[in-house]
Amino acid sequence: MRRGSWGRLREHVWEIPLRRYLALLLTAALVAGLAFAVRALTREDRSCAPGVVRLHGGGECVGVATTAYDFGQPRLRETLAAIERENRSLKEGSYVTVALFEPFTATDRDTVNHVLHQLQGTYLAQYQANHSANGQTPAIRLAFANPGATGEHWEHTVDELERLARGPERLRAVTGIGQSTHHTKKAVRELTRRGIPVVGSSITADDLANGQHGTDPFPGLARVAPTNTDEARALASFAKVTAGRALLVYDKPGDPYTRTLQESFARLIEGSPYEPQPFTPPADRSREGTTANTFRQITHLVCDTSRETDTILFAGRHTQLRQFVNALGARGCQDRRFTVLTGDEGSYLTGDHDLDRAALRNLSVRYTALAHPDTFAEDRVASGGSAADTRKLNGLLASSRGEPIGPIGPVDLEDGQLIIAYDAMRLAVHGIREATPDGRTDPPLTDVGLQWPQVKGSLRVNGASGWICLDVHGNPYDKAVPIVELTPRGRARFVEIAWPEGKPPGKECLPPS
Repeated sequence: MRRGSWGRLREHVWEIPLRRYLALLLTAALVAGLAFAVRALTREDRSCAPGVVRLHGGGECVGVATTAYDFGQPRLRETLAAIERENRSLKEGSYVTVALFEPFTATDRDTVNHVLHQLQGTYLAQYQANHSANGQTPAIRLAFANPGATGEHWEHTVDELERLARGPERLRAVTGIGQSTHHTKKAVRELTRRGIPVVGSSITADDLANGQHGTDPFPGLARVAPTNTDEARALASFAKVTAGRALLVYDKPGDPYTRTLQESFARLIEGSPYEPQPFTPPADRSREGTTANTFRQITHLVCDTSRETDTILFAGRHTQLRQFVNALGARGCQDRRFTVLTGDEGSYLTGDHDLDRAALRNLSVRYTALAHPDTFAEDRVASGGSAADTRKLNGLLASSRGEPIGPIGPVDLEDGQLIIAYDAMRLAVHGIREATPDGRTDPPLTDVGLQWPQVKGSLRVNGASGWICLDVHGNPYDKAVPIVELTPRGRARFVEIAWPEGKPPGKECLPPS
C-alpha cells in the first residue's frame, strides 16, 4: 500500500474518532463544570448567616443564628447588637448557650412587636445572669432559633438546635416558644424527645403542658405562663361569669390555644341557653381572611340575646379578636353595653393600628394578661409576687438606654411579652446553674430539665410576673393572672390580680398533691 493511502487510512481509523472523543470529553467537562458552578452559586445564595439558610422551596431564612443576624427585621437590630456585644465578651469554655425560639421572619406587625419584646426581655435576663449573680457559673450566651413565620420549618430548626447541643456551643436550654400552634407543639415534642430542655414563655394551651392526663408527653418542658384552664379559672373568679348572661364565640376548627380556651370557657357557662357561635379563620391566623363578614353576622345574634346578657367569651387569636371588636363597634344595639372576655392574645391589641378605638366607647375588652408592669408596682399581696422583683427589672430597663447594657431599642411593657420572656430566661438560667456539678462549667444536657420539679418553696424563681413555683410536671402553680382592660386610647389598664386557686399561694408556695 502506498504511503499516502496508509496515512489516509490511519486518519480514518484513529485520528477522527480521537478528535470526536476529545470533543465529547471537553463538552462533558464543560457541562460538569457549569453544573458544579450552578450548585455552588445556589448554595451560596441560600446561605443567610452562619446557621441560617433558605431552604429549597422557600424564601425565609430559617435555622439558628449564633451572630447578630436580624432576619430582615430592622427593628431588632439594636437589641441584637447589644446581645452580640455581650456574647463576644464571654471567655471560651466559660459559657453555655440558650436559644430563643421565635418566628423571627414574621410579616405581621403585631407578631414582630411580640418578637422584639421577647428578645429584649430574654437579653435583660442574660445580662443580669452574667453580671449580677455573684460570679455564679456558667455564663450564658444567646442564640436565635427561627422556625419560620408560621413555624412550618420547625424540623430543620430542631435539627440545628440539636447540633448546637452536641457541639462546642453547648446549648443547654431553649426558651421562648411563644405561640401555641400545631407546629410549636410538634417542635416542643421533638426537642424534649431529643433531651433538650425547653422553657415556654407565653404558651398557654393545655395540650402543650405535661400532666394533663396523667402523662408527660414533653419530658423536660417547663412553663412560666398558666394554662388556658388556669387563666379561665382566674377570669371566672374575677368576673363572676354565669351561664345565663354569657355568649361564647370561638374559632372552628381551632388551634391548640384557641381550642383549649374554648373548652375552658364552655365549662364556665355550661347550661347556657345560647348556642356557641363559631367562625373559621385562615390557616395562618395572622391573615385577615373573610372572618370580618362572619363577625358582622354574629353581632346581630349578640343583639338578639336577652337584655340580661352582657358578656361575650371570645376564644380566638388576636387578628380575629380585633375584627370582632371592630364589628361590635358597629352593632345595632348601641343602647346595650357588653364586656368581651378573652385570653392573653388580647395583649396584641395595644399595638394594633387597625383597631377601631371608637368601638371601645361602649364596649369593654378585658383579658388575662401574661404579665403587666403595674401588677406588683405596689405590694398588693403578701405572697405570689412583690414590688421588689418588679424593681429589679425596672433597674435593668433604666440602665438599658446606653452602654454597657444597651441601647436595646424602644421598650413597651404593656403587652407583657418583655416581662414574661425575662422570667422565662431567668428560669432557664436557674435550671442550668442548679444542674451544674461542682468543678464543671456546664451541666449534662438532660439534667437541666430534671430541675423543674424542685422549683418551688425556697427554690422558686421570684419573677417580675409573679412567683414561679412549678409542680412535678413543670407547670406553674397558682400563678398570678393580671386582668387587664383595653382603654379607648389603646392602652392596657391593669384592673386586678386574679388567681387560678381563687387566692394567692401560701408563703411556702408548695403545690398540693
